[in-house]
Amino acid sequence: MNEPETTAARPAGPVAKADPHDNRRQVLYWRLLARLFDPEEQAALESASLVVVEDIGLPPALLDPGASVDSIVQRHPELAAEFDGLMVPEPDADTDADDARDRPAEVRRAALVSKVLLNVFSTGTGAVSAGQLARWQSDAGWLERALGCTPGDLRGGRTGGGRGVGPTGTGGGGGTPDLSRLIPRIGPELGALEGDLVKRMHLREVLADPALAARLTPSMSLIEQLLRDKNNLSGIALANAKALIRRFVDEVAEVLRTQVEKATVGAIDRSVPPKRVFRNLDLDRTIWKNLTNYSPQEERLYVDRLYYRHTARKTTPQRLVVVVDQSGSMVDSMVNCTILASIFAGLPKVDVHLIAYDTQALDLTPWVHDPFETLLRTNLGGGTDGTVAMALAQPKIAEPRNTVVVWISDFYEWRGEPLYDQMAALHRSGVKFIPVGSVTSSGRGSVNPWFRERFKDLGTPVLSGHIRKLVHELKTFLT
Repeated sequence: MNEPETTAARPAGPVAKADPHDNRRQVLYWRLLARLFDPEEQAALESASLVVVEDIGLPPALLDPGASVDSIVQRHPELAAEFDGLMVPEPDADTDADDARDRPAEVRRAALVSKVLLNVFSTGTGAVSAGQLARWQSDAGWLERALGCTPGDLRGGRTGGGRGVGPTGTGGGGGTPDLSRLIPRIGPELGALEGDLVKRMHLREVLADPALAARLTPSMSLIEQLLRDKNNLSGIALANAKALIRRFVDEVAEVLRTQVEKATVGAIDRSVPPKRVFRNLDLDRTIWKNLTNYSPQEERLYVDRLYYRHTARKTTPQRLVVVVDQSGSMVDSMVNCTILASIFAGLPKVDVHLIAYDTQALDLTPWVHDPFETLLRTNLGGGTDGTVAMALAQPKIAEPRNTVVVWISDFYEWRGEPLYDQMAALHRSGVKFIPVGSVTSSGRGSVNPWFRERFKDLGTPVLSGHIRKLVHELKTFLT
């Protein structure tokens, strides 16, 4: 008998062989996923990953969860350049040109990416030491560098980087996930992870030990915990806490001061006669105005009058009243605005007043020139009742036309309608009223929709976004 013919379709061409480089890369990424979602070590994936890492010439320490990227780079300095821009797509990368991909390089890149992601996003549970927090902050800095940013940028919310963000979904030749397009989301997640680590750290015990306290890296999450717990600290712990707060304040102040200096300045005041000094000499205008005195025979220009440039700028005396919600949801704003108020207080002819409030209001104007002392006098947390702050702010408005009131809050108020009526009355009186929903470094923050709509109808929309927007708005009005 003849055997029946098979009905199964046979491949038209040769069977494609599995690419060993693709298999290696998949092993590394399966290990990454397993480690992220299951704390238990998978022996098969670990042993296979070790073979892959050693075969491509990378140190086995890449697979050690306890080894920081810093420690690996210190032992293998040549890897530092590979971590930089690791997840940024190449400008001329063609992800469709499969044959052009450098598959061995993709495997190597996968190993490095896995190391950075695991060190940052697999934080475990339980208590955290100062050393662990410092190592995590260092590894987060390497992740930011891998995404093409400066260390601290994502946690600070500045989503710019030295390298471009490509439109594709893969980076470095198509084999490694490109997380650069997720930068706006990664920044807040890093901040949340850092905050969780700080909460899990026995902060009081660490502060009591000068050696451990010196290993702490100031961050917004850490400063928030210090400000909340400052009344429970004393002696060496309190001194170390103050030193950390001052370090952070000085660092942020330097950044904000640069932004203030770069912001638009006031218009030229032509009512003030120009100073007759050489640096103000307007040579082009002087030549133009004296052309009638030119002697062709002598080929000489006789100058009857010199003309100078106007350099004086309008600096009308202004009063700036900054009102800051110091409830638990506005810690970042409290720190930034306290520092910003102190910078503007240093400008000539600007009278700055600072008020903080929750259910009670506190006039911090006597300390406005020293943001460190100001922050030490705040009491973070509690509810929100802006009417008590308005009671302190209104007497400070002597000349409405020369006064700007900056109100920083999420505007989730106990007595919303009465407060809004008072704010609308300020606006109608001629005060430059600027409601601000967020002055965090990242520009993130929620605002009560009820207030947002009414401020828009009033013609004073809530200023949201990066703190640079507030700097520009204030500098334009005050100078």
